[in-house]
Amino acid sequence: MAIEGKVGIIGGNGQLGSAIARGMLAAGALKPEDLWISARSGRAPALAAWPGVTVTADNAALAAACDTVILSVPPAQAGAIAIAAPDRLVISVMAGVPLRRLGDLTGAARIVRAMSSPAAERRLAYSPWLATEAVSARDRDCVRAIFGAVGLTDEVTDEDQIDQFTAMTGPVPGFVALFADAMIRHAEARGIAPQVASRAIRQLFLASSTIMDEADASPAEQVRAMVDYAGTTAAGITAMEALGLADVISRGLDAAATRARMIGLDGGA
Repeated sequence: MAIEGKVGIIGGNGQLGSAIARGMLAAGALKPEDLWISARSGRAPALAAWPGVTVTADNAALAAACDTVILSVPPAQAGAIAIAAPDRLVISVMAGVPLRRLGDLTGAARIVRAMSSPAAERRLAYSPWLATEAVSARDRDCVRAIFGAVGLTDEVTDEDQIDQFTAMTGPVPGFVALFADAMIRHAEARGIAPQVASRAIRQLFLASSTIMDEADASPAEQVRAMVDYAGTTAAGITAMEALGLADVISRGLDAAATRARMIGLDGGA
């Protein structure tokens, strides 16, 4: 789906903003001449392959020129955005900054609060979003086109869910890397060479993600199938379940979600 109108990204030189920009351009969803980037340096070297992109250091100029404004600066810098965009569609991918504050910062009524990830560059992001009442059906189509160009997307109806997804799906590879690292260290402790352990576990996670994505069965159904098979994996899964792995993961995600709710309010990182 093509993206209508001009899109501007404030913070387009950052990891997330730049990934979204490159993902949209690489997908052909947005023409380079329809993309504006605002960065303090006034440069966007990561977008050199698309010379038609307009780059500025002036956030207000970007907001005046673009139909849709994406806010992608660190939450601690949200107060310095300094734009007046009462008649623009404003999309924020800033962690923890609530809708009410986004309205205060921009003067906009048509606001979408979303979360994405740097996987957007590879069109592998998951980007849930929440809209204010003023966001129209046409606006929603624009949001779907933007996030659909860089991965998968869903509209949600509760602002707390954005914080939950910030915790769960924002960090890439994040929690998955934590689990992989634990398996690699386990293998090394049993005498497997570090480079072999790393290759094996990286390949395991690559294969697993592909199979889970393509399978009709849910992850829970796949786990139960392994347990029912009663082989070596079943023994491992049963031991991990008995040790409360699911509860440990849930508590970790709750801690991350709590931090997500606070990060936009206290300027933390």
